[in-house]
Amino acid sequence: MLQRRSTRTRLAVLAVCGSLSLAVTACGDDGGTSGSSGSGDVAAVIKGLDNPFFQQMEAGIDAADDNVDVQAAADITDTTGQLDKLTVVAGQDPACVIVNPIDGTNLVQGMAQLAANDVPIVNIDSPVDTDAAAQADAAPATYIGTDNVDAGRLAGEQMLSLLPDGGSVALIGGIAGDVTSNARLDGFTETAGSGVDIVQTVAANWSRDEALTQATTLLRANDDLAGFFVANDDMALGVARAVSDVGRTGEVEIISVDGVLDGLKGVQSGDLSAVVAQYPYAIGEMGVHACQAAIAGADLPSDVTAPIALVTADNVDQAIEAAPAPFEAYDDPFAALVD
Repeated sequence: MLQRRSTRTRLAVLAVCGSLSLAVTACGDDGGTSGSSGSGDVAAVIKGLDNPFFQQMEAGIDAADDNVDVQAAADITDTTGQLDKLTVVAGQDPACVIVNPIDGTNLVQGMAQLAANDVPIVNIDSPVDTDAAAQADAAPATYIGTDNVDAGRLAGEQMLSLLPDGGSVALIGGIAGDVTSNARLDGFTETAGSGVDIVQTVAANWSRDEALTQATTLLRANDDLAGFFVANDDMALGVARAVSDVGRTGEVEIISVDGVLDGLKGVQSGDLSAVVAQYPYAIGEMGVHACQAAIAGADLPSDVTAPIALVTADNVDQAIEAAPAPFEAYDDPFAALVD
């Protein structure tokens, strides 16, 4: 039987444990272990719910269908544990499975098991490695995710508007070599590189604390630093702390990508200049709609770009009011197929 823990149940666990991390480690929340639904349902295996981005993704999945079995990795490094969850799901006769892999190959073995049983696979957010999936005869029916290069470009355009006379800008990425981080940095550099002086690019491993340390070092080494582009909101808030510590809040522009609530609040408070919001909520919701369309026998588009939006002081209140859903209209091609 497929099993899931609803958002309401998880909130109850959080209340007992006091924090999501405690819920995961102390209360044994493994991403979905209570309640039950019959075989033939939709299931999802996503990244760790210790991250608010994936909490929003789960909320979108639940909004589309609160009977979906949502399983989650323990954290962003839990590649083996995430595969174990998919392997269990694959043995439970699902009708369709949504996968959000930690890396391009860690779920391919489980996907091959699904494909051998003709179970459609919907890949969201982080793409499965195309060659590895093809070799396993386990190509997803569709991929739904953010165009991260485009998100970087949008941030670059905003940086140029904030620094029309140019200036020194530092870039802070996630894990060195990470595809998502690199795409965002590349998009930014492609757009803003001719208008600002990119003095250095460093990695902060998606960590707020590491970003604080890196930004502190960069600010000390570059007295005239005018801006930061940061690959996610959590790291950007660490950068904002470093800028505040040297008394330069409001003088140094900080733009990031994600659109989690803390990032939006950073824009609202003035700690961040702008955020390019992507919408894990919409990605999760579209993933369910894609599964529903696949189950109904519809032909799915091979690749669907999820919405992004630039959030500044001018529209941040609107963005917060709508969160975690997008505050602007967007196209969901799968919804029409389900209808």
